[in-house]
Amino acid sequence: MFLSVFEMFKVGIGPSSSHTMGPMVAAARFLDLMRASPFEFHGLRASLHGSLAFTGVGHATDRATILGLAGFRPETYDNDEAESVLKDIRETGTVTPPGLPVLQFHAKEDLQFDFGPNLPGHANGMILMATDKQGDVILQETYYSVGGGFVLTADELAAGRDTDDGPPVPYPFKSAAEMLEMAETSGKSIAEMKKANEISRGGSENLRSGVARLWQVMNDCIERGLANDGILPGGLQVRRRSKAIHEALLAERGTNLNAPHKINDWISIYAMAVNEENAAGGQVVTAPTNGAAGVVPAVIKYWLEHVPGANERDIETFLLTAAAIGGLVKFNASISGAEAGCQAEVGSASAMGAAGLAAVLGGTPAQIENAAEIALEHHLGMTCDPVKGLVQVPCIERNGLGAIKAVSAASLALRGDGVHLVPLDACIETMRQTGADMSERYKETSLGGLAVNVPNC
Repeated sequence: MFLSVFEMFKVGIGPSSSHTMGPMVAAARFLDLMRASPFEFHGLRASLHGSLAFTGVGHATDRATILGLAGFRPETYDNDEAESVLKDIRETGTVTPPGLPVLQFHAKEDLQFDFGPNLPGHANGMILMATDKQGDVILQETYYSVGGGFVLTADELAAGRDTDDGPPVPYPFKSAAEMLEMAETSGKSIAEMKKANEISRGGSENLRSGVARLWQVMNDCIERGLANDGILPGGLQVRRRSKAIHEALLAERGTNLNAPHKINDWISIYAMAVNEENAAGGQVVTAPTNGAAGVVPAVIKYWLEHVPGANERDIETFLLTAAAIGGLVKFNASISGAEAGCQAEVGSASAMGAAGLAAVLGGTPAQIENAAEIALEHHLGMTCDPVKGLVQVPCIERNGLGAIKAVSAASLALRGDGVHLVPLDACIETMRQTGADMSERYKETSLGGLAVNVPNC
């Protein structure tokens, strides 16, 4: 099994990797399918199903789908250009994707929210259609946005989770047990094995420059979040808080008023800054999703800014280790809130952050696996219940607490020798089973939990 660090961590846009990035990616794939088709097309249609319908407006799924059908992609997204294109689409009732003719598309009629039963493959389903001059559908594909910006067609999903068909990698571990066994046999760390896998596919320079780019985007996102204030969009009137808290913490530095627990405030604001930017539709890195994008950057920022001896040269070790853990969770369970609740998003992110921190602090493979297990274990059962379908409440604060748990989990694991009762594999399987048993109301539908118990929402 191989899942690249650049698949677990992808540069994209907020507010959601599954509900914003995924539909945009699906639309881009459908345009490629149309370009390869012999048919002459006249129009486009789309239908959103399951969680994409129930929380689609709050997650900007409709907007992302329209822009995707116009040729936009998350990795090259430009907001000013997008606003101009959306205005033209509303005025003309057409889209003009690169390499295709002018196509009829009236959003109110041609983009449907289907609130009936989910499509059979996944809670995040969408159907894209192309029509002829008579309005008959002549090309159609079903896509599933399975979390973290990953998109599969119905056939790809049916074929199985492991769709990697590239050449073999040196260390193809599919479980934490295999990972630890390979580490012991090879004498390599988790990051070293992951690095060997990455280089075998993409080369060392691609890895070096790509990791540097990921951290640059993460850190820039934190800094923007700490500098911006105001009200987040969407109607909840949620106020950005990271800037004010950051300014207060800076003012208290060097005084005798600092209680030890204030380090938690620093960790929290780093994560919250990212998720405030995400909620505003800014540029973020999936880690492994947008809804959980603040956890890993916050742990890295805490380590760099507050831990003696930390050095940016070790960020590669951090991200490679985190990606190895995230890949195990995705392959054996889920990173999708619509599939398994927030345990699959913030829980997975916390496990990744804990593993990465334990690695750069000198942990053994066994201690790193223990750190990931502790962090994930204490998110088991966490629901996904965004108020008003927005990635704001409880999502923003939840990232702060997920980052704190990651740091605590790494610290606890490093106090031990790696021997512990619950293996990471058992914890991941428990998360999968818990997600399967969880009511759909608590899986990113906004039909239960805080989403229905917060007044006036």
